Amino acid sequence: MQPLYKSCYPLDTRCYEEYALTEDILMEHASMGMANYIRANFKEQSSVLIVCGVGNNGADGVVLARHLQDSYDVKLYLPFGVRSVMAEVQLRRAEALDIEFVDEVEEADVIVDAIFGAGLSRELDERTRKLIVKLEKLDGFKIACDVPTGIDVDGNPFPMAFFADVTITMGALKECLYSDMAKDYVGEVICVDLGLNHAKYTEGFETDTMLLEEFDLRLPHRKKTNTHKGNFGHLAVIAGEKEGAGILSGLSALRFGAGLLTMVGEVQTSLPLALMQDIQLPYNTTAIAFGMGFNEFEDEIVEDVLESKDPLLLDAGVFSNEIILEFLEQRDREIVLTPHPKEFVSLWNMTIDSPLNIAVLQANRFEKVREFCDLFPHVTLLLKGSNMIIAQNRKLFVNPYGSSKLSKGGSGDVLSGLIGALLAQGEDSLSSAIQGSLALTASAKSYDGATYAMLPTDLIEGVEGLERSLNPL
Repeated sequence: MQPLYKSCYPLDTRCYEEYALTEDILMEHASMGMANYIRANFKEQSSVLIVCGVGNNGADGVVLARHLQDSYDVKLYLPFGVRSVMAEVQLRRAEALDIEFVDEVEEADVIVDAIFGAGLSRELDERTRKLIVKLEKLDGFKIACDVPTGIDVDGNPFPMAFFADVTITMGALKECLYSDMAKDYVGEVICVDLGLNHAKYTEGFETDTMLLEEFDLRLPHRKKTNTHKGNFGHLAVIAGEKEGAGILSGLSALRFGAGLLTMVGEVQTSLPLALMQDIQLPYNTTAIAFGMGFNEFEDEIVEDVLESKDPLLLDAGVFSNEIILEFLEQRDREIVLTPHPKEFVSLWNMTIDSPLNIAVLQANRFEKVREFCDLFPHVTLLLKGSNMIIAQNRKLFVNPYGSSKLSKGGSGDVLSGLIGALLAQGEDSLSSAIQGSLALTASAKSYDGATYAMLPTDLIEGVEGLERSLNPL
């Protein structure tokens, strides 16, 4: 896991005040990090166009030009001049070295956006927007310095942004780079150090937000051999009117280690042989998954779920019914909520006085998740999206591995089964949500067919191979 910061300015300030690392030193290291990436990925004498803004992000770009000058065909473009003290200093140095300046955007093998960086708090003006449009028409590989120009402090294009293939960010990872709205703009995110190692740079600055990494996935290995199916939990999946949703969850749970799986309800569909069926909760149930495929909530089984103390996963239709209010009152129970944005808005508007719509949510995902979890600190919330947010109380975890492969009906049902399986095997709600989300995205990544072709059943099958994909020969 890596820490995510809303702002790195306090960390930079500590470098100046406590470590005697000047702004100039940090700038040299930031630009060296970009230069090292270009040297590692592009042959010498490749053309590099560096487009610089008026402030310190632009100054980083000017320093980059100096680092690359001898071995690359560097062209420096300053469309708006420079204003900050450090930008003026770096410009004088660049001019003394006869670096080539250009007066217009031109094609290059590498295009570096050093116009605006972190902390954007105002809408881009018309000149900058026109410049971004010109840059987007270029064919070269695009690198953003720190944060793509136009991405604001909350991770939203304001009102547009530079599309980068790679964002090279400085010092520590910024929360704004992992919003859903920023995902298509940032490309791959790489963090470079600023003259001291990452641990020292972030030391003493706690954050409640962590970025999950692929190797954080812990599979539910069975290490003991003298066991039986009951040792690995019994998940009860409550069957709704759309029975296929529950069946996908059930198969997913079995694939992820649940020892027993029972579909509960009057199931009309012929079930796969591995799934049991009952009309009531089995006596040895260890966790319940409820909501998938549901439209009506009048059945007696709903009361049984409410009265149970077993760990509970809630999904889909339950977020559009006031029965959710009764579940939220159960503060002594392990509960995981897994809404997509539309379902979360419905949940929010039933539980919180201030109205919310999808557009506002998507522009403020971190903020709204924190507000919800402040009111319901006992539940674990997984807000679906291209970057899933898993939260409990004030702790947030971001899974950045979502992809368009998962944009298909049934993917969420598979996720419910993965999380339910871990709850049934005794994992707590937060760990179950984190590990279930990582298993889902790892399975999607391992699918090697076309991005449009993956089925929920492919996700379930992919879980089987996660051990091999995590530990290739």
